[in-house]
Amino acid sequence: MNTISGLHHVTAIAGPAQENLNFYSGILGMRLVKKSVNQDDPGTYHLFYADAEGHPGTDITFFPWADLAPRRDGYGLSTEVSLAVPPGSLEFWSERLTKLGASASQPETRFGAKVLPVCDPHGLPIALVESESSSGRPFTAWDRSPVPGQFQIRGLESARMLEHDLDDPAAFLRDAFGFHEMNEENGWHRYGVGEGASGQYLDLRAAPDERRGAWGTGTIHHLAWRVADDAQQLAVREQVLRQGAQPTPVIDRFWFKSVYFREPGGVLFELATDGPGFHVDEAMTSLGESLVLPPWLEPNRDAIERVLPKLTPPATR
Repeated sequence: MNTISGLHHVTAIAGPAQENLNFYSGILGMRLVKKSVNQDDPGTYHLFYADAEGHPGTDITFFPWADLAPRRDGYGLSTEVSLAVPPGSLEFWSERLTKLGASASQPETRFGAKVLPVCDPHGLPIALVESESSSGRPFTAWDRSPVPGQFQIRGLESARMLEHDLDDPAAFLRDAFGFHEMNEENGWHRYGVGEGASGQYLDLRAAPDERRGAWGTGTIHHLAWRVADDAQQLAVREQVLRQGAQPTPVIDRFWFKSVYFREPGGVLFELATDGPGFHVDEAMTSLGESLVLPPWLEPNRDAIERVLPKLTPPATR
Protein backbone atom coordinates (compact mmCIF):
# COMPACT_ATOMS: atom_id res chain seq x y z
CA MET A 1 0.00 0.00 0.00
CA ASN A 2 1.24 3.48 -0.85
CA THR A 3 0.97 5.80 2.15
CA ILE A 4 1.34 9.53 2.58
CA SER A 5 4.34 10.58 4.69
CA GLY A 6 2.61 13.30 6.73
CA LEU A 7 1.33 16.83 6.37
CA HIS A 8 2.68 18.86 3.46
CA HIS A 9 0.97 22.17 4.28
CA VAL A 10 -2.19 23.53 5.84
CA THR A 11 -4.10 26.31 4.09
CA ALA A 12 -6.45 28.62 5.99
CA ILE A 13 -8.62 31.66 5.28
CA ALA A 14 -7.48 35.01 6.67
CA GLY A 15 -8.77 38.55 6.88
CA PRO A 16 -6.62 41.50 5.73
CA ALA A 17 -3.31 40.32 4.28
CA GLN A 18 -1.14 42.83 6.14
CA GLU A 19 -2.51 41.73 9.52
CA ASN A 20 -1.84 38.12 8.53
CA LEU A 21 1.76 38.94 7.58
CA ASN A 22 2.33 40.90 10.77
CA PHE A 23 1.26 37.95 12.90
CA TYR A 24 2.85 34.97 11.17
CA SER A 25 6.12 36.63 10.22
CA GLY A 26 6.35 39.49 12.71
CA ILE A 27 5.13 37.67 15.84
CA LEU A 28 5.46 33.93 15.15
CA GLY A 29 8.70 34.60 13.28
CA MET A 30 8.02 32.34 10.30
CA ARG A 31 9.53 33.21 6.94
CA LEU A 32 7.28 34.35 4.12
CA VAL A 33 8.72 31.97 1.53
CA LYS A 34 6.27 32.63 -1.29
CA LYS A 35 4.12 35.67 -2.05
CA SER A 36 1.79 34.62 -4.82
CA VAL A 37 -1.93 34.54 -5.65
CA ASN A 38 -4.75 32.07 -5.34
CA GLN A 39 -4.52 30.42 -8.76
CA ASP A 40 -8.31 29.98 -8.88
CA ASP A 41 -8.95 33.58 -7.73
CA PRO A 42 -5.91 35.63 -8.85
CA GLY A 43 -7.21 38.82 -7.25
CA THR A 44 -6.40 37.29 -3.85
CA TYR A 45 -2.98 36.65 -2.36
CA HIS A 46 -1.73 33.20 -1.49
CA LEU A 47 0.86 33.64 1.27
CA PHE A 48 3.15 30.79 2.34
CA TYR A 49 4.99 30.80 5.69
CA ALA A 50 7.56 28.14 6.54
CA ASP A 51 11.10 27.54 7.75
CA ALA A 52 14.02 29.32 6.07
CA GLU A 53 14.03 27.00 3.03
CA GLY A 54 10.31 26.24 2.72
CA HIS A 55 10.66 22.52 3.38
CA PRO A 56 7.50 20.44 2.84
CA GLY A 57 5.81 19.89 6.16
CA THR A 58 6.85 23.25 7.60
CA ASP A 59 4.43 25.60 5.84
CA ILE A 60 1.10 27.12 6.71
CA THR A 61 -0.52 29.11 3.91
CA PHE A 62 -3.35 31.63 3.65
CA PHE A 63 -5.97 33.02 1.32
CA PRO A 64 -6.67 36.54 2.69
CA TRP A 65 -10.34 37.00 1.78
CA ALA A 66 -10.89 40.10 3.89
CA ASP A 67 -14.58 40.51 2.95
CA LEU A 68 -15.61 36.94 3.73
CA ALA A 69 -17.90 36.34 6.70
CA PRO A 70 -16.47 34.63 9.79
CA ARG A 71 -16.58 30.83 9.87
CA ARG A 72 -19.57 28.91 11.17
CA ASP A 73 -18.37 26.37 13.70
CA GLY A 74 -19.56 22.80 13.41
CA TYR A 75 -18.66 19.37 12.09
CA GLY A 76 -17.12 18.74 8.68
CA LEU A 77 -14.25 21.15 9.29
CA SER A 78 -10.65 21.02 10.36
CA THR A 79 -10.90 23.13 13.50
CA GLU A 80 -7.30 23.74 14.61
CA VAL A 81 -3.76 23.57 13.26
CA SER A 82 -0.89 22.79 15.61
CA LEU A 83 2.69 23.92 15.11
CA ALA A 84 5.73 22.17 16.54
CA VAL A 85 8.03 24.13 18.84
CA PRO A 86 11.14 22.86 20.66
CA PRO A 87 10.81 21.18 24.06
CA GLY A 88 10.98 23.68 26.90
CA SER A 89 10.04 26.68 24.73
CA LEU A 90 6.42 27.35 25.80
CA GLU A 91 7.46 29.78 28.51
CA PHE A 92 9.27 31.85 25.88
CA TRP A 93 6.25 31.71 23.58
CA SER A 94 3.75 32.59 26.29
CA GLU A 95 5.78 35.65 27.31
CA ARG A 96 6.32 36.73 23.70
CA LEU A 97 2.68 36.43 22.68
CA THR A 98 1.49 38.25 25.80
CA LYS A 99 4.02 41.05 25.31
CA LEU A 100 2.96 41.54 21.68
CA GLY A 101 -0.77 41.48 22.40
CA ALA A 102 -1.60 38.13 20.83
CA SER A 103 -4.48 36.02 22.10
CA ALA A 104 -3.02 33.06 24.02
CA SER A 105 -4.72 30.81 26.56
CA GLN A 106 -3.23 29.00 29.53
CA PRO A 107 -0.91 26.07 28.69
CA GLU A 108 -2.47 22.61 28.84
CA THR A 109 -1.44 19.00 28.33
CA ARG A 110 -2.70 16.85 25.47
CA PHE A 111 -1.68 13.22 25.04
CA GLY A 112 1.26 13.92 27.35
CA ALA A 113 2.56 16.93 25.39
CA LYS A 114 2.65 20.54 26.59
CA VAL A 115 0.42 22.77 24.43
CA LEU A 116 -0.22 26.51 24.24
CA PRO A 117 -3.54 27.33 22.51
CA VAL A 118 -3.48 30.60 20.53
CA CYS A 119 -5.85 32.47 18.21
CA ASP A 120 -4.50 34.43 15.29
CA PRO A 121 -5.87 37.95 14.58
CA HIS A 122 -8.72 36.55 12.47
CA GLY A 123 -9.81 33.83 14.88
CA LEU A 124 -7.94 30.80 13.55
CA PRO A 125 -7.26 28.37 16.44
CA ILE A 126 -3.57 27.42 16.63
CA ALA A 127 -1.79 25.18 19.12
CA LEU A 128 1.94 25.48 19.79
CA VAL A 129 3.06 21.98 20.82
CA GLU A 130 6.36 21.10 22.48
CA SER A 131 7.44 18.34 20.14
CA GLU A 132 10.27 15.85 20.62
CA SER A 133 10.24 14.28 17.17
CA SER A 134 9.82 15.24 13.52
CA SER A 135 10.30 11.83 11.84
CA GLY A 136 13.04 13.20 9.62
CA ARG A 137 11.20 16.35 8.49
CA PRO A 138 13.95 18.83 7.53
CA PHE A 139 14.09 22.20 9.27
CA THR A 140 16.33 25.21 8.65
CA ALA A 141 16.26 28.13 11.08
CA TRP A 142 15.68 31.57 9.54
CA ASP A 143 18.48 33.90 10.56
CA ARG A 144 16.37 37.05 9.94
CA SER A 145 13.49 35.90 12.13
CA PRO A 146 12.56 38.04 15.15
CA VAL A 147 12.41 34.74 17.06
CA PRO A 148 15.78 33.26 18.11
CA GLY A 149 16.63 30.05 16.29
CA GLN A 150 16.40 27.83 19.36
CA PHE A 151 12.72 28.80 19.82
CA GLN A 152 11.54 28.90 16.19
CA ILE A 153 8.55 26.92 14.93
CA ARG A 154 9.81 23.61 13.52
CA GLY A 155 6.89 22.78 11.25
CA LEU A 156 3.38 21.40 11.25
CA GLU A 157 2.63 19.21 14.25
CA SER A 158 -0.93 18.14 13.45
CA ALA A 159 -4.52 19.27 12.95
CA ARG A 160 -7.87 18.63 14.55
CA MET A 161 -11.03 17.62 12.69
CA LEU A 162 -14.63 17.67 13.94
CA GLU A 163 -16.83 14.98 12.38
CA HIS A 164 -20.49 14.04 12.64
CA ASP A 165 -19.33 10.49 13.43
CA LEU A 166 -15.98 8.77 13.17
CA ASP A 167 -16.74 5.46 11.45
CA ASP A 168 -16.38 6.48 7.81
CA PRO A 169 -13.59 9.07 8.28
CA ALA A 170 -11.54 6.60 10.33
CA ALA A 171 -12.04 3.83 7.78
CA PHE A 172 -11.00 6.20 5.00
CA LEU A 173 -7.83 7.25 6.79
CA ARG A 174 -6.97 3.60 7.34
CA ASP A 175 -7.79 2.23 3.89
CA ALA A 176 -6.74 5.17 1.67
CA PHE A 177 -3.81 6.59 3.65
CA GLY A 178 -2.55 3.77 5.87
CA PHE A 179 -3.38 5.48 9.19
CA HIS A 180 -3.84 3.54 12.43
CA GLU A 181 -5.53 4.58 15.69
CA MET A 182 -2.92 5.60 18.27
CA ASN A 183 -4.80 6.78 21.34
CA GLU A 184 -7.93 8.44 22.74
CA GLU A 185 -8.27 11.27 25.25
CA ASN A 186 -11.27 13.38 26.27
CA GLY A 187 -13.23 12.36 23.20
CA TRP A 188 -10.37 13.06 20.78
CA HIS A 189 -9.14 10.07 18.79
CA ARG A 190 -5.59 10.24 17.47
CA TYR A 191 -4.80 8.57 14.15
CA GLY A 192 -1.28 8.38 12.77
CA VAL A 193 0.71 7.16 9.80
CA GLY A 194 4.20 5.73 9.94
CA GLU A 195 5.70 6.45 13.33
CA GLY A 196 2.89 8.85 14.21
CA ALA A 197 5.53 11.48 14.96
CA SER A 198 5.30 15.26 14.54
CA GLY A 199 3.45 16.02 11.31
CA GLN A 200 2.19 12.43 10.97
CA TYR A 201 -1.04 12.37 12.95
CA LEU A 202 -4.55 13.81 13.19
CA ASP A 203 -6.96 14.23 16.11
CA LEU A 204 -10.65 13.55 15.37
CA ARG A 205 -13.73 14.02 17.53
CA ALA A 206 -17.35 13.12 16.85
CA ALA A 207 -19.93 15.90 17.27
CA PRO A 208 -23.27 14.37 16.20
CA ASP A 209 -25.35 17.03 17.96
CA GLU A 210 -23.70 20.01 16.27
CA ARG A 211 -24.66 21.59 12.95
CA ARG A 212 -22.47 21.38 9.88
CA GLY A 213 -19.76 24.01 9.86
CA ALA A 214 -18.89 26.36 7.02
CA TRP A 215 -15.78 28.09 5.75
CA GLY A 216 -15.12 31.73 6.64
CA THR A 217 -12.31 33.88 7.94
CA GLY A 218 -10.45 32.14 10.71
CA THR A 219 -10.99 28.61 9.45
CA ILE A 220 -8.85 25.96 7.79
CA HIS A 221 -9.56 25.64 4.08
CA HIS A 222 -7.78 22.33 3.48
CA LEU A 223 -5.17 19.90 4.76
CA ALA A 224 -2.47 18.92 2.27
CA TRP A 225 -0.66 15.59 2.59
CA ARG A 226 2.84 14.76 1.40
CA VAL A 227 3.56 12.36 -1.42
CA ALA A 228 7.13 11.99 -2.64
CA ASP A 229 6.61 12.30 -6.38
CA ASP A 230 4.20 12.04 -9.31
CA ALA A 231 4.11 8.23 -9.26
CA GLN A 232 3.23 8.03 -5.57
CA GLN A 233 0.63 10.76 -6.00
CA LEU A 234 -1.14 8.76 -8.71
CA ALA A 235 -0.98 5.58 -6.63
CA VAL A 236 -2.51 7.24 -3.57
CA ARG A 237 -5.07 8.98 -5.78
CA GLU A 238 -6.16 5.53 -7.00
CA GLN A 239 -6.54 4.35 -3.38
CA VAL A 240 -8.64 7.43 -2.62
CA LEU A 241 -10.83 6.70 -5.64
CA ARG A 242 -11.34 3.09 -4.55
CA GLN A 243 -12.58 4.33 -1.16
CA GLY A 244 -15.40 6.27 -2.81
CA ALA A 245 -13.97 9.81 -2.82
CA GLN A 246 -13.94 11.92 -5.99
CA PRO A 247 -10.40 13.21 -6.51
CA THR A 248 -9.67 15.88 -9.09
CA PRO A 249 -7.20 15.27 -11.88
CA VAL A 250 -3.62 16.25 -11.08
CA ILE A 251 -3.30 20.07 -11.05
CA ASP A 252 0.08 21.70 -11.63
CA ARG A 253 0.63 24.36 -8.95
CA PHE A 254 4.19 24.98 -10.28
CA TRP A 255 5.92 24.51 -6.87
CA PHE A 256 4.17 21.15 -6.40
CA LYS A 257 1.42 19.12 -8.04
CA SER A 258 -1.95 18.73 -6.35
CA VAL A 259 -4.99 16.47 -6.21
CA TYR A 260 -8.05 17.58 -4.19
CA PHE A 261 -10.97 15.66 -2.70
CA ARG A 262 -13.21 15.59 0.37
CA GLU A 263 -12.88 12.86 2.96
CA PRO A 264 -16.18 11.21 3.99
CA GLY A 265 -16.88 13.77 6.72
CA GLY A 266 -16.51 16.72 4.36
CA VAL A 267 -13.03 18.09 5.14
CA LEU A 268 -11.13 19.11 2.01
CA PHE A 269 -7.88 17.18 1.54
CA GLU A 270 -5.04 17.62 -0.93
CA LEU A 271 -2.26 15.31 -2.10
CA ALA A 272 0.81 17.50 -2.75
CA THR A 273 4.16 16.38 -4.14
CA ASP A 274 7.35 17.27 -2.27
CA GLY A 275 8.82 18.95 -5.33
CA PRO A 276 9.91 20.81 -7.25
CA GLY A 277 9.77 23.30 -4.33
CA PHE A 278 9.74 27.04 -3.73
CA HIS A 279 13.28 27.65 -4.97
CA VAL A 280 12.50 26.90 -8.64
CA ASP A 281 11.57 30.51 -9.40
CA GLU A 282 13.37 32.51 -6.67
CA ALA A 283 16.81 32.48 -5.12
CA MET A 284 16.82 30.95 -1.66
CA THR A 285 18.13 34.24 -0.24
CA SER A 286 15.16 36.24 -1.54
CA LEU A 287 12.21 33.88 -1.11
CA GLY A 288 8.93 35.73 -0.59
CA GLU A 289 10.26 39.22 -1.27
CA SER A 290 8.51 39.72 -4.64
CA LEU A 291 5.15 38.79 -6.06
CA VAL A 292 5.68 35.52 -7.91
CA LEU A 293 3.18 34.22 -10.44
CA PRO A 294 3.09 30.84 -12.17
CA PRO A 295 3.96 31.17 -15.89
CA TRP A 296 0.35 30.94 -17.06
CA LEU A 297 -0.64 33.99 -14.97
CA GLU A 298 2.40 36.11 -15.84
CA PRO A 299 0.69 37.80 -18.85
CA ASN A 300 -1.90 39.17 -16.39
CA ARG A 301 0.63 40.59 -13.91
CA ASP A 302 -0.28 44.28 -14.36
CA ALA A 303 -3.99 43.64 -13.78
CA ILE A 304 -3.30 41.37 -10.81
CA GLU A 305 -0.94 43.83 -9.13
CA ARG A 306 -3.49 46.65 -9.46
CA VAL A 307 -6.03 44.85 -7.28
CA LEU A 308 -3.74 43.38 -4.63
CA PRO A 309 -3.09 45.45 -1.50
CA LYS A 310 0.49 46.54 -0.89
CA LEU A 311 2.31 44.56 1.78
CA THR A 312 4.98 45.98 4.07
CA PRO A 313 7.46 43.74 5.90
CA PRO A 314 6.53 43.67 9.59
CA ALA A 315 8.69 45.44 12.12
CA THR A 316 11.20 43.22 13.90
CA ARG A 317 10.16 42.86 17.56
